[in-house]
Amino acid sequence: MASDMVTERLGGLAGRPRRRRATAALGAVALLLAGCASMPDEGDVRRVAASPRAGTDSQVRVFGVSPRNGASPWEIVRGFLEATTSDEPDFRTAREYLTDRTAETWDPFARTTVLDDAPRVLSSRNDLVGRETRGVMLEVTGARIALVDGEHSYRPGEGTYRETFHLVKVDGQWRIDRLPDGLVVAQSDFQRNYEPVNVYHYADLGPDTGAVTRGGDVLVADPVHLRERIDPVTAAVRAVLDGPTDWLEPVVSSAFPEDVRLAGGAPLAPDDSGTLTVPLTRGKAGGHERPILVDEAQCARMAAQVLYTVSGQVSSKVGRVRLTVGRGGEELCEQSREEAGAYAPGRLNADPDAGYLVDDGNRLSMVEEGTDRAVPVDGPFGAGRVPWSAVSVSRDEQRGAGVSLDGRALYVAPLTTDTELGDPLLTSGAEREADRLTAPSWDGLGDLWVADRDPDGPGLLRLRGGQEEAETVEVIGLGKGRIEALRVSSDGVRMALLISEEGRTTLRLGRIEREEADDGASRAIVNGLRPIAPQMENVVDASWAGDSRLVVVGREAGGVQQLRYAATDGSPASPSTLPGLNEVTGVAASEDGEKPLLADTREGIARLSRDGDWELVTDEGSMPVYPG
Repeated sequence: MASDMVTERLGGLAGRPRRRRATAALGAVALLLAGCASMPDEGDVRRVAASPRAGTDSQVRVFGVSPRNGASPWEIVRGFLEATTSDEPDFRTAREYLTDRTAETWDPFARTTVLDDAPRVLSSRNDLVGRETRGVMLEVTGARIALVDGEHSYRPGEGTYRETFHLVKVDGQWRIDRLPDGLVVAQSDFQRNYEPVNVYHYADLGPDTGAVTRGGDVLVADPVHLRERIDPVTAAVRAVLDGPTDWLEPVVSSAFPEDVRLAGGAPLAPDDSGTLTVPLTRGKAGGHERPILVDEAQCARMAAQVLYTVSGQVSSKVGRVRLTVGRGGEELCEQSREEAGAYAPGRLNADPDAGYLVDDGNRLSMVEEGTDRAVPVDGPFGAGRVPWSAVSVSRDEQRGAGVSLDGRALYVAPLTTDTELGDPLLTSGAEREADRLTAPSWDGLGDLWVADRDPDGPGLLRLRGGQEEAETVEVIGLGKGRIEALRVSSDGVRMALLISEEGRTTLRLGRIEREEADDGASRAIVNGLRPIAPQMENVVDASWAGDSRLVVVGREAGGVQQLRYAATDGSPASPSTLPGLNEVTGVAASEDGEKPLLADTREGIARLSRDGDWELVTDEGSMPVYPG
């Protein structure tokens, strides 16, 4: 079954043999009272409404309820868990369920464990006899689906959560005196209370920085999850100053000096003109403060990081960022959205007017937005002399890369007239077609990436500049898995990979670490593989659809095919699901998120219109792609 799926992949991450001509066939919000939030006791191309993200109504507020006199140990633990889902910034009510000493030492911000449902409270197998004098132990348990660490980084992972809560009597009332740090919440409460925020840092391209103009100013999204209603702007700025998360840190850097932090304790908010003033100081809190010595260029880069981070929040109306020394102190610099345009995330991505496909004449053709006419591109890729199993267009739309129909040869040539295709730059020696080359992918630096699935020598390959000799790239953590498809982000530091292993095809994200080799040449490795859309056990295709989002086609175990968005940290993106479409075999999206989705189906290529309808573009083409 896995091998059959390999031959069908195309579009955003993969390619398959070209399809011959086919015949076309064409609220109310529940108010959460008394802190009880979700804490129970124990065919055709057509439009389907997408499911909204739970808890998006910012007016719904949840508050905890203080413990009642005479409450049992079970009621105390239940009440505590319910109070931790409140919108109180310091969990004041939740601390009322703890002894005074424990209330002072308990750290709710250490981590957040996300369960698929409300946590259950059970009698511990180690429950003590004589509880009136020695206390009582209860277990809190549930099915874990993710962990959000102290850096606010989301890490999907299934398992069993099981922790012991110890209670004693204080003045005749049961209180918790021992419990783990952090929170444990149901997924529905997590989605209601926490907001995904892209924090931006600069790509560290190592020896390849000079491959593009201002290669040191490429912003990369680092998704974190912050409490949605508890001073979100200040929390986002603090996240910028804290630096990148552990996963992304090896491939990015911050313009802020390490010991720069917010000055004062008042919340940050933009003024009536949309200007956000960020007071900064340097040195550890309570210690000796140091001067902030940055030049104009560095300060502009600092302001751009803050601006793009806070402007991505739904509630934020920030159009300008002003950095100062302390509150009311000297201005360091300021940046408007227009002035920060040179640092815009995704600036190495293309801004295409068209999507591309392979038409029934074996030619690479483009389809302009709003039209249903496919026009062959200039040059050898539009001539139809070589039939393609997969194609890719460079980010600047100047060159094409294609894999021959038999999957054996990779060609690169300009998308201009009066040029020849030339000899292949790479060939696979595999006997079976399904074991040969994947669809290629371009990053924003002009490098071309492809994988050879040859069982006798599988590997990920990079062609620097799309023309040098192929370099084998080590993928750390791949093990016995095989790369079936790949798609590189425009910033050149992240790569989405379809990996097959033991009958499953899953989607994972790796970071591209670049360093200078002993001979002075650029060397790359892919490291830190982590799951995206972990609930899907058979992913058909995926494509970048934003700074930190992909659109994914796949199936859960025993389920039907789904078309959904997924964040690069493995969390569900909003909206998580897309309008339904039958028998999707490939998908293409633009990284800027503004271009319409293209989907390859049994009936033809469909396009998602702005009003949410799928419309058939052509029944004579296959393999839709955007540049990259």
